Amino acid sequence: MPQPPMPDLIRSLLASTARGWRGTQVLRAVKAPAKQLVVFDRENDPECRLLREVLTELQLDALIQPCPEGGRRFAQKLPRGARLPYLIDRNEDARLQGVRDCLGHLLQHYAGIGWARHLLTSWPMRLSSQLASRLRGRQGALARPSRSPRKPLELYSFESSPYSRLVRERLCELELPWVLRSFGKEQLSDWGPPNLRFSLRPWAAKPGGRREAMLSDTGKAQVPYLIDPNQGVELFESTEILRHLDQYYAR
Repeated sequence: MPQPPMPDLIRSLLASTARGWRGTQVLRAVKAPAKQLVVFDRENDPECRLLREVLTELQLDALIQPCPEGGRRFAQKLPRGARLPYLIDRNEDARLQGVRDCLGHLLQHYAGIGWARHLLTSWPMRLSSQLASRLRGRQGALARPSRSPRKPLELYSFESSPYSRLVRERLCELELPWVLRSFGKEQLSDWGPPNLRFSLRPWAAKPGGRREAMLSDTGKAQVPYLIDPNQGVELFESTEILRHLDQYYAR
């Protein structure tokens, strides 16, 4: 199967390592809100990363509105001077800006652990997230000319996935709206590459979990997995997804 350039993949692996692989495991799957969360986000922003990690760990989906530097497609919808990340929760009639307020809201209203905000936004967390951003350089930070899709794309991803990160960076650069389908590890045997998972028995998806559903629908249970309703395609491999995004949306 085609692979992304090795230096790029290594730096993505190092970025996940710098964060201690936060945003990998579903720690507390919560009930999905009736109305979809909306997050104005910049992929390589250290504070946005902290919020996306919690989305994975709570198995919460969200409509991502990318706001790269120099981009206007979604940034112009924000209040003047608003800070990223910016969260809209229509279930609670809430609009929040900055990682502390956004995290506090999600943790309190959906997981009942609002106290955890202080830990997750502490200086060690911020420092390691800044390091992860430095390891990725300017990837996913600067806007590129693009065509706007009629419908948002969908991406199955978990935050620390090195391959998914490459796709999220391109989505951000092209200012393409996309629905995050949080696809964190649901059990210990989910860890590791598909053919090298940590289990003495043949791997099986967690009953009732998202991997079981994807496996039933597609025959695979891996990320990144992109659904583009505008082009009527579904793609798994990061290299193929990046080629698709450049072909149909980059100018």
